Amino acid sequence: MLIFSQKTAFMHYHKKNILFCCSMALILLSCNDQQSSPKNTLPKDSASSKKQAVKTEPVIPAKKPPIINIVDTVAPKRFVIYMKDSAATYERINGKLARIYGAKLAECFKKNSLKITGAPMAWYTTQKAPYFFEAGIPVNKKPSKMPAGVFYREIPADSVVMAHFYGPYDLLHVGYDALKEWLVDHKKRSTSRPYEIYVVDPMDKKGKLMDPYKIQTDIIFTRR
Repeated sequence: MLIFSQKTAFMHYHKKNILFCCSMALILLSCNDQQSSPKNTLPKDSASSKKQAVKTEPVIPAKKPPIINIVDTVAPKRFVIYMKDSAATYERINGKLARIYGAKLAECFKKNSLKITGAPMAWYTTQKAPYFFEAGIPVNKKPSKMPAGVFYREIPADSVVMAHFYGPYDLLHVGYDALKEWLVDHKKRSTSRPYEIYVVDPMDKKGKLMDPYKIQTDIIFTRR
């Protein structure tokens, strides 16, 4: 916070014996009064108005670090139908994922009588804007009729290292970094593109956003 203050100083000289010196003193006092008068004639509330004009920057609390639990395990075989898309900004990814999962893939479910066998998934080709990604849902079998723009992929059972991530999506890179560090520490290497599984829906049953630190996202690296 900035604090404004005004300083005024007055000097008074009293000389009784010499008229000339007395006259000079009066002249000096007169000049000094003229110089200091603008400060003395300021309205009382001018200083307070200046104080009110000063705006303090809001204090933005730092985000809590995410909770990351790393597990070395085996991922099951999956049959996945998916679509390819892109987003110009990070903020637009969620909207595009919602349309793919909730609307565009629904046609494929109906035409093929498919059953969903797992949580939504996504693979990211790029980590910076523009973002290119593939978004899919595990199903119980390979579709016989594929709508335009819908693809099919089989993910074999494989050894993986997985991060159970709890926190805001914009901190997911911390989970990726933790897994990369784990691979280095254990002298392992990733053998394919990592992918994400959105285990917990970010919206509750009432349609309200949940606490991000209660939302689980799994980040998975196949490893050797």
